[in-house]
Amino acid sequence: MKANGGAPAKLNMLWLQSGGCGGCTLSMLCAESPDLVASLAAAGINLIWHPSLSEASGGEVLDVLEGVRNGDIQIDILCLEGSVIRGPNGTGKFHMLSATGRPMMDWLAELAPRADYVAAVGSCAAFGGITSAGGNPAEACGLAYEGRQAGGLLGAGFRARTGLPVINIAGCPTHPNWVIETFLQIAAGDFSEVDMDEWGRPRSYADHLVHHGCPRNEYYEFKASAAELSELGCMMENLGCKGTQAHADCNTRLWNGDGSCLRGGYPCINCTAPDFEEPRHAFVETQKIAGIPVGLPTDMPKAWFVALASLSKAATPKRLRENAVADYIRVPPSDKIGAKK
Repeated sequence: MKANGGAPAKLNMLWLQSGGCGGCTLSMLCAESPDLVASLAAAGINLIWHPSLSEASGGEVLDVLEGVRNGDIQIDILCLEGSVIRGPNGTGKFHMLSATGRPMMDWLAELAPRADYVAAVGSCAAFGGITSAGGNPAEACGLAYEGRQAGGLLGAGFRARTGLPVINIAGCPTHPNWVIETFLQIAAGDFSEVDMDEWGRPRSYADHLVHHGCPRNEYYEFKASAAELSELGCMMENLGCKGTQAHADCNTRLWNGDGSCLRGGYPCINCTAPDFEEPRHAFVETQKIAGIPVGLPTDMPKAWFVALASLSKAATPKRLRENAVADYIRVPPSDKIGAKK
């Protein structure tokens, strides 16, 4: 994308928020090397308005929205953070855009077709997320999905002006680099439908599993399982960890340069997936049938997994068996022949 004279063209981004906690914005502010402001500047992205980060308010914001609405202001990227609130009874009046007399969902439906790219930032905007849990009295949904059902606010057939469907940068919250990397790809003219998985998530992170790089992988290999959250063992068998199924790179692209849910001692709850918010059991509980976890690795036959798990448990070193149910390393690895294993 070049402006006259060959200089990179500025891309206008409009960021709106609806039914959510604002956590994806807070996460994005933790971007490092470079930070958020430097990243947007390097990409040539002009953030024309963000409800939490921009100084403009009141009439100034209404002028921006009207400018977009009447075509005086081009929006290249329209972002929504938080789910679309359609209640009560489909009116959207649970979330009216202040001073406009119109529900936010109506503004979104009108502005989305005017954007070159539409991005749902976070699992709420993508699928409905936490806001849609329970009885969903707010009638919350995503831009193009309602849970696993295609449709949402804009409909399954929605396409932005570039012909792309909604880009679902899912996560609860999103990793700052998932969002920024997607913007950088767009700014470079290097983002197409090929770069999206079956749920519309950017493949730059969705082609990976949380299991990759997990610090508990040695315990997983030998099926040395933790029974309590404070213990060091694998959390898949008893504590609900879905890292072998969750599409994200949390353990190889660490949060704040140092952490992830698993590194913090909590099981992966698969927050980049639709319907993650209602697993129909406690997040820290593994559903089982005849003692076998229901949520096995997605691309491995269950019979093979059970057979390999039996062999692995039979071969588990004593060191791992003891450490798995401890809250610190009781038996360190040793190179000495005859050392305690």
